[in-house]
Amino acid sequence: MKISCIFLLNQVQQEIMTTIKFIFCLEAVSDVETNTTTEAVKNLEELAINKGIASIYKTCDTIEGLEDSLNALLYDDHNFKDYEIIYLVMTGEGNNICLNNYYYSFEELAEIFEGKMKGKIVHFSNTKILDLNEEEAQYFLDVTGALAVSGYGERSKNLSSILVDKEFFKICQEKDDVIEIVEELHQKNYALCKLLDFRLYY
Repeated sequence: MKISCIFLLNQVQQEIMTTIKFIFCLEAVSDVETNTTTEAVKNLEELAINKGIASIYKTCDTIEGLEDSLNALLYDDHNFKDYEIIYLVMTGEGNNICLNNYYYSFEELAEIFEGKMKGKIVHFSNTKILDLNEEEAQYFLDVTGALAVSGYGERSKNLSSILVDKEFFKICQEKDDVIEIVEELHQKNYALCKLLDFRLYY
């Protein structure tokens, strides 16, 4: 299992240390033993430099690896309560995720995250489509305890959502009300939000 260090860069270290909320990014890769700097890593580094938002980044190539990473964060990282955003970079269709050509439903994902996401926003990059019906969304929120689950209705092979993601993460540092977060995000990035079909279930 590959683990990247917390992004505490010198020029923003003081600002980051005073940050209340953090991001935990989990990216699906074909092989965790392959050491490559992905687009997600570069974007998180930019987020630390430009926005002063710290992150922990891990990769997974199996559903067990995803669960192990989450458990390690939950039980070993004493700052877990400060991680408001669980940022998942992986592929999949509307109500599932894909890990190494295996598909897992949101119901299965909810059971893995059961009771572990209290107060968290689970956010998917637009490398997957997020399209849940009311029952699926409510089940995920009820089982995981998540504050909200968000993502995009339009998929891209690349992280074309990153401009929106960065603004979304920044607003989440400043506001607690998900309705206010979505409203401000659309005010600042209306065209991109519409183009990528940003959506949030709460």
